[in-house]
Amino acid sequence: MKNTNKCHVKKDDKVKILAGKDRGKIGKVLKVINKKSRILVESINIVKRHTKPSAKNRQGGIVESEAPIQWTNVMLMCNKCMSPSRIRMRQLDDGKKVRVCTKCDEVLDA
Repeated sequence: MKNTNKCHVKKDDKVKILAGKDRGKIGKVLKVINKKSRILVESINIVKRHTKPSAKNRQGGIVESEAPIQWTNVMLMCNKCMSPSRIRMRQLDDGKKVRVCTKCDEVLDA
């Protein structure tokens, strides 16, 4: 079965968290997991994992790492107006599609 989900954010985008324990925080997208409709955001949704000592990790102990969150719980941050905003798709003269901020009409794709 093919997943047809399309995400409005890409890797290295700046996003604001809208829901959950980290509501209101801003972070950078590290990874987009398309099949599960989730994204990994830097220093957001930190979970602790207890690990046993192994060949890789001699000490063991508690390891903190980011866990993925649903991409519907984030909103893209515009670099120009510095606020979270919805996006619109616009086609340039050369035929390339780009994401545009709805508030200030700034092109978000580099």
